[in-house]
Amino acid sequence: MTLALRMLKNRADAEEALQDAFVRAFGALSTFENKSTFATWFYRIVFNVCSTQLSKRPKQREASYQADADEGGAPEPVSDDMPDVDYESAEFQSIVHDAIGAMPEQYAAVLTLFYVQEMGYDEIVEVTGLPLGTVKNRLFRARVLLQRSVLKRLGEGEYA
Repeated sequence: MTLALRMLKNRADAEEALQDAFVRAFGALSTFENKSTFATWFYRIVFNVCSTQLSKRPKQREASYQADADEGGAPEPVSDDMPDVDYESAEFQSIVHDAIGAMPEQYAAVLTLFYVQEMGYDEIVEVTGLPLGTVKNRLFRARVLLQRSVLKRLGEGEYA
């Protein structure tokens, strides 16, 4: 669900894309050849479904990104003794989450696959169908965008 949310930036669209991906995967299950892990194969289907939905959207994209607690909401407390540290940690995670949600889909998707889904470069290449150099480039640019966005928000005093 995280990949679909990051790419589509809309919960309803992400749920619809995920349902479509499950239907497609079920229909193509007999063609799965174990050349990759099942997860990588399925993520490729999810990525393709989301890419197709994005290509059908008008040029102006929706900016409504609603995440539930199960999709990166409030983190578990670090300790009972330090509520200020827990609050700052939750606030920082919220800033990072918002920054990724505001990124262009091409960067948010690669960043999500790498950090959230913990995929390596080869798996991301397999899921996205992009060349290795492009995956590395997008991941680099996504990190730069994330860093700039987080530093900008921290500089505005939202985290202080």
